[in-house]
Amino acid sequence: MKRLMLDTALRLMQDGGSPSVSDVAEAAQVSRATAYRYFPSQAAMIQAAVDDALGPVLDWKPTDGDAARNVADLFGFAFRRMEAYEATHRAALLLALDQWQRRRAGTLGAETRVVRGNRRGLLKAAVAPLDEEIGRDAAERVTQALSLVFGIEAIVILKDIWGLDAKGAEAVASWAASALIRQALLEAREGETRAEKKTLDPAKGEGKTHKKGA
Repeated sequence: MKRLMLDTALRLMQDGGSPSVSDVAEAAQVSRATAYRYFPSQAAMIQAAVDDALGPVLDWKPTDGDAARNVADLFGFAFRRMEAYEATHRAALLLALDQWQRRRAGTLGAETRVVRGNRRGLLKAAVAPLDEEIGRDAAERVTQALSLVFGIEAIVILKDIWGLDAKGAEAVASWAASALIRQALLEAREGETRAEKKTLDPAKGEGKTHKKGA
């Protein structure tokens, strides 16, 4: 029964809707009481539908010791899956924004919140090799920056504002991700070089060999 409801919810969302639990119950031809037993709120149902749509993306694991290759693999794999269920992810984003407005207005009540944090774990796993290369704090900053170009928000911007197709949107997002990692590595190398120069600065009498009695 739960599988039937999820499939029905996904179908309605892929058709461009943001169905309520009652809508799904009617379309699936089950009673509302049964539907609400599995999904007590629209948010809970949409959350389950999004997780189901992501499917294998949630199980993705890095297979390389190089962060750039990991990120390229993740973006290529995840973007195609997100684009296949784009309408579902847009519906979840719409509900999350609606909940934000109602929370600010104090009208959200005890409604289950849509949680949209899957990208955090995925990106952290992808860039884990950077911890040793550039330090944990810098790697965390890279992860945060990557989250700006990974997910339905990036797809919305690149498609709706720039008019790109799915392939073009994925290409731009992947390029931006690669550029962020290259920049982080470059800054780390420049920082090491400055530190070495400071340690061996001749103007401070450092880095020289002094002969006794000279």
